[in-house]
Amino acid sequence: MNDIFQRTQLLVGPEAMGRLAKSRVIVFGVGGVGSWCAESLVRSGIRQLTIVDADSVAESNINRQLLATTLTVGQPKVEVMRQRLLTINPDAEITALQQVFTETTAQQFPLQDYDYVIDAIDSLRDKALLIRQTCQSGARLFSSMGAALKMDPTRIRVAEFWKVQGDPLARALRNLFKRQHQFPSRKFQCIYSDELLQNKGTAISPAAEANPFHKAQINGTVSHVTAIFGLMLAGLVVQDITKD
Repeated sequence: MNDIFQRTQLLVGPEAMGRLAKSRVIVFGVGGVGSWCAESLVRSGIRQLTIVDADSVAESNINRQLLATTLTVGQPKVEVMRQRLLTINPDAEITALQQVFTETTAQQFPLQDYDYVIDAIDSLRDKALLIRQTCQSGARLFSSMGAALKMDPTRIRVAEFWKVQGDPLARALRNLFKRQHQFPSRKFQCIYSDELLQNKGTAISPAAEANPFHKAQINGTVSHVTAIFGLMLAGLVVQDITKD
């Protein structure tokens, strides 16, 4: 399979390619952000990847999620993603878990067994729990803040969590940590945008989206923004592994 990664190896060298192949990564959420992240990781040489998502593909996912097409509607997202990733690198070890990370299920995920954890989930309390538990493990965490209500790709940034500005999800997370008096035990980097637009279309109820996380509101999203968030998350992982 060396030809697959020939161009990457020219850039980072054979030793770094070996480190990529040995690194263990888990991606929580393979929707608008996580699906692009997962694919970029595998195309970059990550061979040991676990993907976690409880949802199935819906028609409303097609506008922004890599795995969503008219042919995959109704199928489990992680299974669609796994099959796609194996067509990119058949030698990759892709573990697909159709589960949701919550307080009830958290102990089923041995985060200490991974080198990198990607947080691309939406549920506020579950996200906060994942962040705290990852920070307590030996894994390196990279987290996505809100990718909805954005259009301008030039406003997408990387920052340490406590330095993120203008992002409602980051603000809500910080407030939750303060209310609970439970904080992440170490710093971690986030992808975010300080842009905040308003929905202009007809309101969609969560029930109409068959949403398992009971969101209070469905916000508009576009693929070029969610994709950039996901690709930047993958880029942080690859850059960290390949740096001298």
